[in-house]
Amino acid sequence: MTAPSQPRAAGPNLILCLLLPFAAGYFLSYLYRTVNAILGPVIAQELSLPDNALGFLTSAYFLAFGAAQIPLGLLLDRFGPRRVEAILLVIAALGAAVFSQAESLFGLSVGRALIGLGVSACLMASMKAFTQWFAAERLAGMTGWIMASGGLGALVAAKPLEMALEITHWRGIVLALALLTLAVAAILWWVVPDKENHAASVPLRQQLSEVRAIFADPHFQRYAPMGFAFIGGFMAVQGLWASRWMNVLEHLDGAAVAIRLTWMGIAMLSGFICVGFFATKLVHHGVSLAKLYLGAMIVAAFALTMICLWPQFGGALFWPLLGACFSLANMAYSLVAQAFPAHWSGRASTAFNLLVFAGAFGLQWGIGALVDALHSMGLSSAEAYRSAFFLLLACQLLALAWFVFPRHIAAREG
Repeated sequence: MTAPSQPRAAGPNLILCLLLPFAAGYFLSYLYRTVNAILGPVIAQELSLPDNALGFLTSAYFLAFGAAQIPLGLLLDRFGPRRVEAILLVIAALGAAVFSQAESLFGLSVGRALIGLGVSACLMASMKAFTQWFAAERLAGMTGWIMASGGLGALVAAKPLEMALEITHWRGIVLALALLTLAVAAILWWVVPDKENHAASVPLRQQLSEVRAIFADPHFQRYAPMGFAFIGGFMAVQGLWASRWMNVLEHLDGAAVAIRLTWMGIAMLSGFICVGFFATKLVHHGVSLAKLYLGAMIVAAFALTMICLWPQFGGALFWPLLGACFSLANMAYSLVAQAFPAHWSGRASTAFNLLVFAGAFGLQWGIGALVDALHSMGLSSAEAYRSAFFLLLACQLLALAWFVFPRHIAAREG
């Protein structure tokens, strides 16, 4: 089976053939990523899982996802985004099927890890395809539309998912997701066009050498801690601990938590749509996307500070504000990738994504482990969660200082 070597049509038809299938894949990726915020407590109660086990179960997705990033970059640059994402989504469907039938923490973790591996290409493959087909000034806008589909996935993983649980069991929901994932894989295989790939002839040793050059690049190093602490930190919180925080410190019940998560999803989706509409226009008008990104991260740190200090004061405002800032945080992907040659784009994006998901995995599991440890030392659940969130905030402030005062790149960019 082969897809056409060139797009069937130019202009809007090309955009649709690329944007819609990849958007469907990233919708599923984000839905899988955040689904445990609602399903996690239900599964934990059914199988009697403590917080640290629930944290590991949820972060198994991030562990497998992150571990796949460097090989994924090599595969994307060598074989192209269509083939790689379509095949990996079949693995994601298998993982969802395993998860839906599991009766133990081990089985659930295996399923969750397979899902993480299977959706590991959903964002990176789309960015690789856009780099191949579109001019650099359009990348942020196109990425914004892909991110919007992820925001829609986060939205569906909130109140709509809670409503679905009132109709059917969580196992049936996950099995339905497995079938939907197979359908998206088929669409990607048959609809997405291929672009002539010059990297396929590059020796593997040279590709690996170029990966090392990416990690050593001062521009990449400037953004790396921001990806770990801000994007990875938000993923860790949104995917699990936001709902626990709202329950323990804001005293919200399950329905109220789902509504709050829905508002976060709406804020994220709105931000992604704004990036999709206006990013290219802002570039044409001389607006620096790097400065816009920095401003958004400062606001994000402020919002998390307010949540930590006064959890019941403005949670209804600051949690959605955090979601909106996260939508702008993802501009870092295009800001990093555009600093490297186009034929390096898959490896540059996945190298950055590796650090993002290292943060998501480490922080999500670490928050659960720290909360359990502090609780065993005599702290209340509220005190334990607040301490863990303050630690996350400290990580973000350090990353922000590294970004704002980049002495390590002054000689290059000064």
